[in-house]
Amino acid sequence: MRLDKFLKVSRLIKRRTIANEACDAGRVMVNGKVAKASLNVKPGDEIEILFGTKAVKVRVLDIAQTTKKEEAKELFEYI
Repeated sequence: MRLDKFLKVSRLIKRRTIANEACDAGRVMVNGKVAKASLNVKPGDEIEILFGTKAVKVRVLDIAQTTKKEEAKELFEYI
């Protein structure tokens, strides 16, 4: 699954266009490397997102095309 879509489906970022812009600005890293929005993520990948002064680091646990709000937390774990 594309990185921008995963960020939206997992609700780490609210909209896919915003996820796309964050990737283009270099604020999203996968496994320690700056990632493009088109990068394919898989379970086990570590994603770090820079929100201003705050950084969020998560590990991908599962991939799903769509999820309910309650189930979105099961797609990743905070590190």
